[in-house]
Amino acid sequence: MSFVLSLLIFIPLLGAPLAYFATRMNRRNGIYFSLGLSTLVLLTAAYVLWGVYSSPPPQGQYLFQERSAWINFRFLGLDYYLGADGLSSPLLFVSALLTVLAIFGSRKLIDTHEPEYYALIFLFEGAIMGVFTSLNLILFYIFWEVVLIPMFFFIGVWGGPRRKYASLKFIIFTYAGSTIMLLGFLYVYLGMQTPSFDIPDLAGNVPVSLQYLPLLASFIGFAVKLPLVPFHTWLPDAHVEAPSPISVLLAGVLLKMGGYGFLRISIGLFPLASAQFAWLFMAAGLFSMFYGAAAAVLQKDLKKMIAFTSINHMGFVLFGAYATLVSGSLLGIQGAIFQMFAHALAVGSLFMLSGYIHHQAGTREIPLLKGLGTSMPRTAAILVLASAAAMGLPPFASFLAEFMVIAAGISAYSVTAVSILVPVITAGYFLWMIRRAVLSQPEGSAEVHDMGWSDAASFAVYLVPLVVLIVASYVVLTPALPVAEFLKRIAIG
Repeated sequence: MSFVLSLLIFIPLLGAPLAYFATRMNRRNGIYFSLGLSTLVLLTAAYVLWGVYSSPPPQGQYLFQERSAWINFRFLGLDYYLGADGLSSPLLFVSALLTVLAIFGSRKLIDTHEPEYYALIFLFEGAIMGVFTSLNLILFYIFWEVVLIPMFFFIGVWGGPRRKYASLKFIIFTYAGSTIMLLGFLYVYLGMQTPSFDIPDLAGNVPVSLQYLPLLASFIGFAVKLPLVPFHTWLPDAHVEAPSPISVLLAGVLLKMGGYGFLRISIGLFPLASAQFAWLFMAAGLFSMFYGAAAAVLQKDLKKMIAFTSINHMGFVLFGAYATLVSGSLLGIQGAIFQMFAHALAVGSLFMLSGYIHHQAGTREIPLLKGLGTSMPRTAAILVLASAAAMGLPPFASFLAEFMVIAAGISAYSVTAVSILVPVITAGYFLWMIRRAVLSQPEGSAEVHDMGWSDAASFAVYLVPLVVLIVASYVVLTPALPVAEFLKRIAIG
């Protein structure tokens, strides 16, 4: 039995108190320790990604499986069951990568309660690894809930002026959604002739009469996390108040829990009901795409604009996933997985950049950001490149991901060709922001410091993979193919 997935979970969980004490004794050594530990997790996640890419598991199966009785409750289906496939392995890797980058960016942007801060980052990382590897619904739910704890404190302690309001709103929305999701899991367990909480046992075996209510319950839980309109209202407040390194984790990692849940559980466990209402899910995704893009146009705060961009981009995930259930085109699910990976890096870079801009210029208000191209040329150049990645322009992989999703949507319903307008609107408000902030002339004589070379170089870690992956997209798409084929087969045959 391989224990590599347990390492992904327990290295950060056990490292959390070590990071606390190391930072408490010496700030610099604590940051170095945190960077080293998170890099070790990244290398482990890269090993998992490479293993799944080089030997993609057959349809409905997993690599690096770990299974053992949990507190002698196996008769209740409560076992410790982990696995990785073409859906989870890209998310494991990008989560580990963004954790390293968030810690690196935090060294200049976080200066209070640092021991607690770095300990909570590792608690968050360990829990998110558990979410993406758990093959038991109760284990999945436990890790799902643990993720909420550090994020609540990140917003409530290190956030902006309205941090208490934003953190409470976050916890109320997300906890309510996950409680409803848990009720759906229990409904399935109690209704099965052979009760089980194990995802491989349930996938393709839940009677259709038992699928509708759990599908609704899981939809609410995952729609809050994705988030879909109208379950999205917690997100702009959380992003605006959260420190920028945490916004990287919030947008790049936490939102992916919703997309992962829709693919792994909503479609994977309730495929026939999902196929029957696929048109409704597609409509919800399409509406979120347009709403997020339209709302972003109206924002003057750079960070809030990026937050609505996330709503726009994550709508692509739901739209593409359910398009496969209508048309049978595998591009939809493959594109949805690719979109989650590309979005994490593109929008993650923008959120981190917003923190640097606020730190250097003293504001995030777009009308007040004048002449960055002259006063902060390195920062401005990275802002333009990161915006191009978020717009889905070639040569960034986000272009290919959005193209695949839109193509799958059109193959399902020709009327969804209207989705082509979403990238147009996205490009419009990013270009408007660039014109106001970068291409304008600076006002006033206040001294503004540009980003240092080491910080500027760190953004290459966000953006270079997006350029590489538009050519080497097979690294993500090849292992995603058996996942797409399996979900298509159990949903529409």
